[in-house]
Amino acid sequence: MNKGIYPDWDHFIETKQSPYFNSRPEFPMLNEDTPTFMGVEKGNSINDIKGADAVIIGAPYVATSGEEYMGVSKYEWIAAPKRVRQQSIRYRSGYIQDFDLDLFDKLNIIDYGDADIPLEVMENQSAENILKAQQAVEKKVSEVLSVNAVPIVIGQNSPCGSYAIAKPIAESTNGPVGCISLDTHWDAETVDFLTNDPRIAGSESWKHKMYEFHENMHPRNLVEIGERGMLEDKEIIRNYLKQGTRFISSWELRTSLGIDGLIKELDRAYQGTKSVYVHFDMDVIGGAGPAPGDILGEASEPIGLTDYEVIRIAHEIGKKGLGGLSFICIPPGSPLVYRCIVYVIMYLLAGIALEK
Repeated sequence: MNKGIYPDWDHFIETKQSPYFNSRPEFPMLNEDTPTFMGVEKGNSINDIKGADAVIIGAPYVATSGEEYMGVSKYEWIAAPKRVRQQSIRYRSGYIQDFDLDLFDKLNIIDYGDADIPLEVMENQSAENILKAQQAVEKKVSEVLSVNAVPIVIGQNSPCGSYAIAKPIAESTNGPVGCISLDTHWDAETVDFLTNDPRIAGSESWKHKMYEFHENMHPRNLVEIGERGMLEDKEIIRNYLKQGTRFISSWELRTSLGIDGLIKELDRAYQGTKSVYVHFDMDVIGGAGPAPGDILGEASEPIGLTDYEVIRIAHEIGKKGLGGLSFICIPPGSPLVYRCIVYVIMYLLAGIALEK
């Protein structure tokens, strides 16, 4: 493997016998180069996911009409669901030594494959095509919710990796829904910049649209974590704060609050709510995670959260419970970053298992 080039599936197969690649001898495959997440069982229909505690869904979508997103090839971004699954297979089992817990003894986790996102949306980002892509993710998420499991969506851009998860959670919940969001950007502009269509909950607008479209979601139950610096419109932020949002910048986290103080503040999303939607935009790690910040292209910003902080937050959320989890903006091209996503998912599920 050449340094700087992401390994293909043949490389994974060739290195299975390495002492640092503890792959199971056999595992289900979603296609010729994509194993299931952590080698769990594959679900092909809603009947297959009945009885699951959590269900993995891929949402390979990128919000660009060109060849790049944030200065990085769109094909690098869109590979995230596959690459997270590939990296997950390097782990021996569901045994997490930090907690002396074999997760698969406690929880039934199923990989439901990728949402059936139309290929044409990758070349033609019309509002109609974007809505079709969003609906493909919604369908799978709704099916998971209907069997009382937690959907975990590995996506890359909005709306397919954010609003498409929030929407079915809001629609299926009889009562208020809170939100915990980790991000570098608020994504709270009033209109999607790519289409200028008011129906689209896009990369800069999905959070605004979530509150615009769903009466049972309100900013007073939003805990927003990780934004910093000079990126945002002050009136937008001040309006959220006025409505009761708990905003924890990475500056506050590091200078006064600390990780334990942040964990206590997560309760804001649960006060008076029936469910909580959790969203991890992984550009929040900036350069403080397991890879240089520049890997994110134009999405890179200083004072990012560390990989430990993100994983710890996920674990504590799992202990509190959640309606669903989604990822976008997973830094592309680094095997270690994809392993970080595996940890986020597994440590969150460990939190669920420890409280079950």
